[in-house]
Amino acid sequence: MMNTEKPDAGKKALKKRFIAGAVCPRCSEMDRIVNYQENGKNYRECVSCGFKDEIRLQSAPTELLTRVSAAQKKEVHEEPVKLIQPTKKNKK
Repeated sequence: MMNTEKPDAGKKALKKRFIAGAVCPRCSEMDRIVNYQENGKNYRECVSCGFKDEIRLQSAPTELLTRVSAAQKKEVHEEPVKLIQPTKKNKK
């Protein structure tokens, strides 16, 4: 009895996308870099020379704190003030 099942039947086909304008760091060819994800990691690969590199994505940049983009305004607590009359000085 022959096994007619393909060995890669359980695996998904990799979805490779070309990166427009990208230049290969090894062979300097333009528009030959593809991007794909494998095992939860992002990779770039040159289809001309076979260069392969893992892409480490950076987190989103945080906004700089300026007076325009200041954080929440601090709540001002009001306190009652007692007004007193100034004393009159005796003129002699």
